[in-house]
Amino acid sequence: MARDVSDTTPIESRDQLVAWIAKGCKPRSDYRIGTEHEKIPFYRASHDPVPYQGERGIGALLAGMQQSLGWEPIRDGENLIGLADGTGQGAISLEPGGQFELSGAPVETIHDTKAELKDHLDRLHAVARPIDVGFLGLGHSPSWTRAATPIMPKHRYDIMRAYMPKVGTRGLDMMLRTATVQVNLDFSSEADMVKKLRVGVALQPIATALFANSPFSEGRPNGFLSTRSEIWRDTDNQRAGMIPFIFEEGMGFDRYVDYALDVPMYFVKRGDTYHDVAGASFRDLLAGKLAALPGERATMSDWVNHVGTLFPEVRVKRYLEMRGADCGSAAHILALPAFWVGLLYDENSLDAAYNMVKDWTAEERQALRDAVPRLALSAPFRGRTVNDLARQALDLSRAGLKQRANRDHHSFDEARYLAPLESYVERKQTSAEAWLEAYYQKWGEKIDPIFNEASI
Repeated sequence: MARDVSDTTPIESRDQLVAWIAKGCKPRSDYRIGTEHEKIPFYRASHDPVPYQGERGIGALLAGMQQSLGWEPIRDGENLIGLADGTGQGAISLEPGGQFELSGAPVETIHDTKAELKDHLDRLHAVARPIDVGFLGLGHSPSWTRAATPIMPKHRYDIMRAYMPKVGTRGLDMMLRTATVQVNLDFSSEADMVKKLRVGVALQPIATALFANSPFSEGRPNGFLSTRSEIWRDTDNQRAGMIPFIFEEGMGFDRYVDYALDVPMYFVKRGDTYHDVAGASFRDLLAGKLAALPGERATMSDWVNHVGTLFPEVRVKRYLEMRGADCGSAAHILALPAFWVGLLYDENSLDAAYNMVKDWTAEERQALRDAVPRLALSAPFRGRTVNDLARQALDLSRAGLKQRANRDHHSFDEARYLAPLESYVERKQTSAEAWLEAYYQKWGEKIDPIFNEASI
């Protein structure tokens, strides 16, 4: 989840909120790629989860990474809860159940993302191995109950844990047991944002299917291929989902601001204190009428923090966040930015992708979203399957990456990073289905081998 910001500029009008998003517009020459991924820590010997406290805990991992990187500490009270690179671009943070997240710096190519990922994992393993900690590349922890999952000492998460059961049945599972990879991408104008947002939302179920990688929970198969995605269907539907209004006429920055204003808040942060205002209206804070904080007026940091607590399939900030994928292997992590950069950063591919989805109805988009957690690539659509849609989308992505013509020192372009996805489509089998095959045919219906085979 996003790092909280501090900007005490008062919000005098709603226009400032629209202008804040609009400031993200940039020329194509300045487009960047920001990749984020969450890994699930575990003790290698016992396969137990890793608590925050202790010489072999998450806090110690963060302290070791701080020493390795020289990054600035982020604290919640006395607890080290993250690191920032000092430029405001890269960060390491903790999800509520200890999922260890890198928010990568904005880079120019996926080759740069590969180098960043390798450096991060090399440093992380150098710190983690001596204390017997490994990391799983899965979308959901495979064996621990929710009760057995440790809770990180972050005050904002205390507020969310209290609120989540009031608005859905799976919010605590989302917080404590899921892990994702996402990519953040730029737009050049309001119209460009809208087109990319529509393509991103419509094709997000296709990405969810391609990246399905969470078929286990509490030590056994659970009937889903992306448990993480299924959990999001009943986490908090006021702030999650397929946001169908984006396909309506007149969509733009202004309309997204209206949506964000109507999503209830979690907290207001003043200094180091998180004030629990869960369920309250940001509009009341704008007007100085928030019952929990009488007379307090909204600042830009309140807005940025609030926008960061919206969880639709694609989130709009000063860039677009593609949010539909389970975490996986290093190759799987790199495939996600490749898939979306190829589709969205080349004009021909973007236009073709838009033509592909523009006549899909809201009901069809939602039906895809509802089907892929269980069926993934075999989910039906208009007499075809998601596998057919995925093949079409991958063809467009590959063409877009070829057009970018960004080559590494071996003269490979970025299309090479699509290889895992192309393999899934060719075999009509996701990584989740490969794990299930191993579980039944190789592992004797035991879950322990996954801690070795899915280590990242």
